[in-house]
Amino acid sequence: MNAIPTSDADLFTDENLSDPYPLYEELRELGPVVELTANGIYAFARYRQVREASGNWQVFSSAQGVMMNDRINSVLQGVTLCSDPPEHTQMREVLGRPLRPEKLRKLVPLIEDEAERHVAHLVEQGSFDAVTDLAEHLPLAVVSELVGLDETHRTRMLEWGAATFDAQGPMNQRTMDAFPQLDEMVAFALHEAKPDTLKPDGWAARLYAAAAQGDLPVEKCPFMVIDYIAPSLGTTIHAISSAVHLFARNPDQWDLLRADPALVPHAINEVLRLESPVQRFTRCLTEDYDVEGYVLPAGSRVMLLYGAANRDGRRYPDPDRFDVRRRPSDQLAFGRGEHACIGMNLARIEMRALLESLLPRVSRFELLASELELNNTTRGLRRCRVRVR
Repeated sequence: MNAIPTSDADLFTDENLSDPYPLYEELRELGPVVELTANGIYAFARYRQVREASGNWQVFSSAQGVMMNDRINSVLQGVTLCSDPPEHTQMREVLGRPLRPEKLRKLVPLIEDEAERHVAHLVEQGSFDAVTDLAEHLPLAVVSELVGLDETHRTRMLEWGAATFDAQGPMNQRTMDAFPQLDEMVAFALHEAKPDTLKPDGWAARLYAAAAQGDLPVEKCPFMVIDYIAPSLGTTIHAISSAVHLFARNPDQWDLLRADPALVPHAINEVLRLESPVQRFTRCLTEDYDVEGYVLPAGSRVMLLYGAANRDGRRYPDPDRFDVRRRPSDQLAFGRGEHACIGMNLARIEMRALLESLLPRVSRFELLASELELNNTTRGLRRCRVRVR
């Protein structure tokens, strides 16, 4: 049995969270699996291994939680993300009902109209923050309304989501600082988000209606409310603002997109590949697993590094280059298989609506200032000020 390569690098330092890509390259070069001694976990950083593990829930189980510490894995034990079939299949079927293609088609005109109106207003201003002014608008104006929380708690969704992803790290200071907000969100879902306080036709209320019809146990509903709250906004906001940031830094790519708007779907995949909003989740092995001669024992926790896999030169030539003509429809930013992001099609609709509203109005983005938001799980910008012409 081959000795598994090791690295003493800590993925969760400020330096590595700010720019993880050199470390990702080191891990890919070390081997198909690396033991991260500082983080006490095995990691897959190459595309092939991350893709295969993502599609193999039978061996790479989510039922023991997909986070880096036992506390949050215990707190969020009931959410759809932390489950395997058949339980996962039952929960996902109910959770995904408002996200079915026929339901989303009805939302497209609303989203496109709101995008047109809002983008026209921002471009008229001449400059704006691509995070707070542009990217946050559609998810907060449309998605949070659809979830159906009251106004007070809708405004908390962004903070709760960021805290939930931060709390998924190892037990570092960033994780510890996030737990009070995580606990607040869980308490809200368990004790306040009840049918009589939720918007009657909202997605969250429909979970309880499904339980009343016998489609799932009612005790699952609070955790599935969390499924709508925690991941639904911040990841899309990161993707949208990353797109503007990349186009500001690569004006030739914006020119290509303006010349051929049919490239928009490919450009969206390229943004997601290059700056994956969710950088990592973990899985637990249900049996011994052989990775090109390196054997991982059953019970091991393995980190799937989506952000590293999506920049693997074995899969994508010149992987650090932003190229809207690339067609990376197999990028792993949304995961794969049973646990592929249930809201990915809605996120694509929002991204496409905003890009197609910007294309005829903006010939160039000038980057004025930007700042990363450091988070244990997600990658994105805290601010991105641009001037447009």
